[in-house]
Amino acid sequence: MKYIKNFLKGLVGLLLFIVLLAYVTDHEYILKGVRVVYLTGHTTAYIDDYPHFENMEIATGTPQPWPEHQDYNTIKATDTLAEYHKATGTAAFVVIKNDSVWHEWYDEGFSNTSRTNSFSMAKSITTAMLGKAITDGDIKNLDQPLSDFYPEFSGAATTVGDLSSMASGLNWEESYTSPFSVTARAYYDDDLAETMLDLEITDKPGERFEYLSGNTQLLGMVVEKATGQKMANYLSDKFWKPMGFENTGLWQVDDAEHKLAKSYCCIATSARDFARFGKLFKDNGRWNGEQIIDSAFVQTATHRRFEKDPEYGYGFWLSDHLGKEIFVMRGILGQYVITIPEDNLIIVRLGKSTAGWDETDRPFTKDFYAYVDQTYTMMKEASR
Repeated sequence: MKYIKNFLKGLVGLLLFIVLLAYVTDHEYILKGVRVVYLTGHTTAYIDDYPHFENMEIATGTPQPWPEHQDYNTIKATDTLAEYHKATGTAAFVVIKNDSVWHEWYDEGFSNTSRTNSFSMAKSITTAMLGKAITDGDIKNLDQPLSDFYPEFSGAATTVGDLSSMASGLNWEESYTSPFSVTARAYYDDDLAETMLDLEITDKPGERFEYLSGNTQLLGMVVEKATGQKMANYLSDKFWKPMGFENTGLWQVDDAEHKLAKSYCCIATSARDFARFGKLFKDNGRWNGEQIIDSAFVQTATHRRFEKDPEYGYGFWLSDHLGKEIFVMRGILGQYVITIPEDNLIIVRLGKSTAGWDETDRPFTKDFYAYVDQTYTMMKEASR
């Protein structure tokens, strides 16, 4: 019994020492990560983690519900697609054909109003907000220097377009496993601006694609400075309300004091509402007759910037699967808004994991290709 008491005292002492050390070394954000992730039974960030963070509301106006296709849900998911849903923990799968909901499926506990975390699909939305700021004249163009907004980077030639296209040269470590990486700090810490402005441009910008979430975080900070609005409010005024989003959205912020949006991630809304950005860019920036974003910006964003890096444009992933021009909003756990303009088709998948990589060098995990292939199989079945 005495041994057990001494062991427990030692364990408590060790834990107190670890907590104290975390605060002394400015790593207390790790404690929040442990509380949010491991103490809730998870091993990484998850699609419904937003209640554990500070959020700002993205207010909606008059809803404009998606119409349902005349063949709505007459074709069930293929066996292969159903297997992927089960294996990867799909929460929502929605197919919008000719601007009408043609097929949708939700796992138990989820519905067409359920909000889940966008993760990096928010990068595409932040780029849309850049496009709006350029359209409205708050930002000059894609070539405007980052240093115009943050003199801390005056020694570099990085532009806002470099941030959007992942070509900034920023010394950001894109690591999802190390608790000491800047990626982990940005997700769990309470002063995101301090973290970002402590970074440097160490490589020559504008020459190559390198996926770094810090680029989009800086881009969001630029949009805030240029427009004079918090990201959630700007998103509401310029997109959520005029595009008739059905649900109030949430955007995670670093804390209640700073309220700096995690612009590289973390917008919570429904599958049907995420799909609206696919339609907006499919229709060259127009929504119900209103030109929300300049069409030239839309074309630039959804096409490659670098010939040697064909998988990315400005804020959007790109694919030529099945010989089609596809642009994609993409999140780390297999969040997708897949838009195929030539077939007037939008596929939304939200869920808990991906199916992993195959043995090729293709830029998407196996599930992405399955979602596209099986949707076309379903549409072929419907046409018989």
